[in-house]
Amino acid sequence: MIEADCLSRRYGEFLAVDNVSFSIGHGEIVGLLGHNGAGKTTIMKMLTGYLEPSSGSVRVDGVEVELHRQQVQSQLGYLPENLPLYPELTVTDYLAFTAELRGVAAPEAVRRAVEATELEEKALEPISTLSRGYKQRVGVAQAILHEPRFLILDEPTNGLDPGQTQHMRQLIRQLSEQATVILSTHIMQEVSALCDRALILRGGHLVLDERLEDLRASNSLNVRTSSEGNLLEVLAEASYLTSLQQTADGSWELEVEGDVDQAAHGVAVALMEADLPVYQIATLQRDLETVFREVNEGTSPPAGQNETVEGQHAA
Repeated sequence: MIEADCLSRRYGEFLAVDNVSFSIGHGEIVGLLGHNGAGKTTIMKMLTGYLEPSSGSVRVDGVEVELHRQQVQSQLGYLPENLPLYPELTVTDYLAFTAELRGVAAPEAVRRAVEATELEEKALEPISTLSRGYKQRVGVAQAILHEPRFLILDEPTNGLDPGQTQHMRQLIRQLSEQATVILSTHIMQEVSALCDRALILRGGHLVLDERLEDLRASNSLNVRTSSEGNLLEVLAEASYLTSLQQTADGSWELEVEGDVDQAAHGVAVALMEADLPVYQIATLQRDLETVFREVNEGTSPPAGQNETVEGQHAA
């Protein structure tokens, strides 16, 4: 487990991180989100022991980072924003050097890392000759070389093409089976595809800490029936209904209060009692990019706005 307790960090008069607390359990993949300057990189540096907090503390498996820095760092893998590479070395020489620093058996550790990041064809090439995407993979390889229990990745898919990005996602999922992963990215698709939870920072403050399934949940339904069906009449007496409107494609969007599944059941029963077909009753989910924008604007993300249909209910 990683625990941050009331973390703050100043750079002179500038308060980059202000009283941030959270805990992350084993095996979680957590997205650390926020605009540039929100405090993401500063928090990651404090979590790894690279930077001391002005106040507060970080514990990894109950061990305080500031008091036992090397003990904690031996269990951590870190991919910083600026890749820690030596361009004059070949990929294998660099990874062997990193393995020596980590105190792990170089040949086996290097082989595992090269295979995991699909660097075989570039293994003997100087790092200076590699593309941005391959350099990114070398950076990830050094972070996972010692099979860490905690992995902190700053923009891990930066510079990767779509195929490489998909492979990196698969690798991160595999790593999460044995490690806790903190992932910082500006790409909302990355968060949706990988993360269990999102921490959103704004101006150095933690403004949201929520599981993605809860973050995207809404109290809205999309209903499709025959073109002759008028849901305004069918649901006129429904106590759970708060708003109802027909969309341009002929379906209906409902906002309900209370349990959404129970409301979906009530809609299905009402349609059948009115002898109308039920083509679809589906929950609507919030668009993550919209939620992120609204959180950063300081407003609560309203249910049902900019939503896409997911998760069919059986009628």
